[in-house]
Amino acid sequence: MHNPDVYIGTIKPLGQGVSSAIAKRQVDGSLLLTLEGLEGDEQAALEYHGGADRALCHFPREHYAWLRQQFPEQEGNFHPPALGENISTLGLTEDNVFIGDIFRWGDALIQVTQPRQPCYKLNTWLQCQDLSLQLQQSGRCGWLYRVITAGKVSGDRPLELLTRNSEMSVAQAIAIAYSMPFDEEQYRRLMSAAGLAASWQKMMQMRLLNRKIEDFNRRLFNSEKKE
Repeated sequence: MHNPDVYIGTIKPLGQGVSSAIAKRQVDGSLLLTLEGLEGDEQAALEYHGGADRALCHFPREHYAWLRQQFPEQEGNFHPPALGENISTLGLTEDNVFIGDIFRWGDALIQVTQPRQPCYKLNTWLQCQDLSLQLQQSGRCGWLYRVITAGKVSGDRPLELLTRNSEMSVAQAIAIAYSMPFDEEQYRRLMSAAGLAASWQKMMQMRLLNRKIEDFNRRLFNSEKKE
């Protein structure tokens, strides 16, 4: 079992015409986790953030040491919750957390739905031009949850794995989505993972339909692919 640090934030301007709720603050004590997320937490750009399949963001605390090494000029910035996560723990990583895993957290039940998709707002927020790309290429993305049962949660209540529902780790999902060449068999394998977010089901279906991998540049850098 793993006791989490818990963070919430409200939407604020980041500059360059961009708004985000990436600036989080730690919450001590009990708070309500609803089907849409933690009470008092907000998300901007709802087509990419929030919603039933993306109610909570979890980023492993151990990744921050790697980030400080990668970006020494900004090392003072790399401490939880710098990446806008709601949950930070030690001991849970992309390698040992699986798509569809159901955890008990306090009175609530939550399920892993997808890896986080790093975006350009991280670059702006932490003043690192290729931070989102580095996270994606290294597989240090974190992951998202849906809330199966709402309830009271807190940092004093551990995350307890109840059921494992697939053989697809978050690390494997990241590798299939971002590091491999086009592979229909692997896309179908990922889609078969119980609990996978609807948006990831759609992403894999579109790859199979279009016979190509989508352009990552708009998400990673807020730019279109240059031919």
